[in-house]
This record gives sequence, C-alpha cells and structure tokens, in this order.
Amino acid sequence: MRWTVLILALGLSGAAHAMPASEFLARADALRAKGPFALMSDDLPRLKQAVVDAGGQLRAERLAAAAEHRPPLYCPPGGHGSLNADELTATIRAMPPAARAKTELKDAMRVVMIRKYPCPA
Repeated sequence: MRWTVLILALGLSGAAHAMPASEFLARADALRAKGPFALMSDDLPRLKQAVVDAGGQLRAERLAAAAEHRPPLYCPPGGHGSLNADELTATIRAMPPAARAKTELKDAMRVVMIRKYPCPA
C-alpha cells in the first residue's frame, strides 16, 4: 500500500508543533550512532517525550471513537498497546522520503498500531 494513500485515507492532520516522522528518524539514527553515549544525550528525553505525547494522543483518539460509537482503527489487547523503537523506525524507513517529511510521528505510530493490533472483522 502506498504511504500517501494510507495517510490521506486516514484523514491525518495535526498540530503545528508535532514532530515530523523524518525528524524523529534522523534524531533516532543520530542517537543510535552514539551507542552507549546516547544515554547522556539531551535528545533522548525529547524523543521519548515525543513518543509518549503521540501515544497519548492516539489513545485519546481511540477512546473518543469508542465514546462516539465509531469503529476503532486498532484494537490493542486490554486497551493498552505498545510498540518499540525498532517497529517505529522500520515503519518510518519504509515510507518514501517525501512522505516522511509530511507525516507526523503520531501518524507513523498509528500505522504501526493498525498493523500490530488489527480489529476483529
């Protein structure tokens, strides 16, 4: 499936302050290149917070859909899904570079969650 089509089909839009997926990937790659010294980087807490914030927004969207009796886009077991950095960075890497720049981190995370936690038919 083409990323542009998926992103547009989900009707994704976001706040002006959201981190682009391309920026997240560049920062994550830079941290990974630092090896154990990444733990001392100021960027590490920023990236962690960006993921936490985006995850919170996704959860709020999912709960709002349920409250409005709309079908959820993903169905994590017990209502709590998770993803790891490798899943997220692999998904962002699979996007064409132009799509990465236009896609918010939250939207890339949504793609991972939809794939990882599909809802029963």
